[in-house]
Amino acid sequence: MTKADTMTMEDLRVLRTPESRFENLPDYPFEPHYVAVDQGRLRMHYVDEQPVTPSGETVVLLHGNPSWSYLYRHVIPPLVAAGHRCVAVDLIGFGKSDKLADRHAYTYDRHIGWLREAVFDGLDLREVTMVCHDWGGALGLPLLAAHPERFRRVVAANTGLSTGDEDLGAGWPMMATWLQSSQRTHPFEPSAIVDAMTVTDLDPAVLAAYDAPYPDESYLTGIRQFPLLIPISPQDEYTPALRAAWDVLETLELPFLCAFSDQDNVTHGDHTALSARIPGAQGRTHPTITGAGHFLQEDAGPALAAVVEEFIRSTAKEYAA
Repeated sequence: MTKADTMTMEDLRVLRTPESRFENLPDYPFEPHYVAVDQGRLRMHYVDEQPVTPSGETVVLLHGNPSWSYLYRHVIPPLVAAGHRCVAVDLIGFGKSDKLADRHAYTYDRHIGWLREAVFDGLDLREVTMVCHDWGGALGLPLLAAHPERFRRVVAANTGLSTGDEDLGAGWPMMATWLQSSQRTHPFEPSAIVDAMTVTDLDPAVLAAYDAPYPDESYLTGIRQFPLLIPISPQDEYTPALRAAWDVLETLELPFLCAFSDQDNVTHGDHTALSARIPGAQGRTHPTITGAGHFLQEDAGPALAAVVEEFIRSTAKEYAA
């Protein structure tokens, strides 16, 4: 039994980033919204932008590590202009959501549970179009497997779902480097990761926005813990649950699109780990977003929005039939 198994939320110290840290963020005019999760102990932030003339579509945008909903600031406005409601969640430990001082409180299962509570129990979202990136896919895809009836379609962007059964092969050196640097770098600046994994030169104010949620090291526990939750062997404690998720994903016919970028040094644009296994992805033309690194929302946010909008329009008839 692990420390996280025996720990109760009453034992944990919850940190909340001061609102002053989020003042005057460039291109992020969105009003904050909050939903309580974990029996009301934690506050989870989300952006909820709704169009004047709704299309009836709800797009849920899930970020990864070490970003937050700020990542989607150039994706949201075009989708709202097209008539779609956009909900961008900050995972617990990230952005404007609460953080936990004890890193061992962050587990794979808890992250999925908090996300489920927010979007389904709290917001009661249905017929969702999910856009997931990085860890947003590693959490969102098991959520899809558990509740496929809540979803209409998925756009996966530079993400995947590892079980620990995969042969890391040539990818192991990069994984080992990331595991080491995520634990040993001090000071740890999330902006440095985003900057290193984008193609464009980011403005200093934009980089500062990625660091804004974390006034000091105590707020970074969620970011530091995420790399250690990636299953890298079949003996990982969460491997059985992820295998079970794949058992469902490999049967799903709902429309599934991969929108990977050409200069992602994580996936190298290869989406076949998803597109070759999920029935709803097969037989589709999966676009490559050019001129973009891992954080493609920074390099080509409007282009990703256009892909999502086209996918919604082109698959709407599948639900109207």
